[in-house]
Amino acid sequence: MCATTDDPTAGRLPPVALVTGGNRGTGRAITAELDQAGMEVWQLNRKPSGGPRQVACDLSNPTELNAAVAQVLERTGRLDALVTNAVDRYFAPVAELDPQRWATALTVNLTSVVTLVQQTLPMLRRSRGTIVLMGSHAGTRFFEGGLAYCAPKAALKALSEVLLLEERPHGVRTSLVNPGAIANEDGDTSSLKITTRSVARVVRELITNPPDLAVAEIELRPAALAPPAVSGLDRLQSV
Repeated sequence: MCATTDDPTAGRLPPVALVTGGNRGTGRAITAELDQAGMEVWQLNRKPSGGPRQVACDLSNPTELNAAVAQVLERTGRLDALVTNAVDRYFAPVAELDPQRWATALTVNLTSVVTLVQQTLPMLRRSRGTIVLMGSHAGTRFFEGGLAYCAPKAALKALSEVLLLEERPHGVRTSLVNPGAIANEDGDTSSLKITTRSVARVVRELITNPPDLAVAEIELRPAALAPPAVSGLDRLQSV
């Protein structure tokens, strides 16, 4: 006699997620959170930590990126979520920008994101999946020395909005997450920053939201605020 079950999920494969930069900081927390949610999480990491389902990939190298994505999709056969988290933090005044480092930052922080979306869209359409673009307050709150970081983060807003217009008819949702200060380094316990786990929990909710809901953009701020160095009308002198 064959065993029967009333569980409608019995025999189903777990949802598959692909996360870039998943071996440290926020990416590591996102990977752990999605794993706890029952997803099969794959990572593209420049320096893999030796854990399972990690593929070595330098996002500044288009050939390497194309091969890594193809490898993951071939092995999984499906994809339900894409989280573009990896980032190149290069800071220098405009007058001192190194052309090669500028090009690398743009490639990692923006061009590779577009490439990842292009390569994964066929499977995301099939699964009616979710794209989460990790932005930053730096995309709207600019600072000295931050062009190579701020400019690509600002461009993610345009990418997110265009994807929402183009891909919702295909069932694919896109969310842009703009966090403020995150305690991204090991040992950072600042009460004035958001923990990586808190950011990861937001990402998990965006991916597991009901299918009739698309969260276009969400801003995350630390709950605690330090006394401002400049306040009131005097802020106008600091713009």
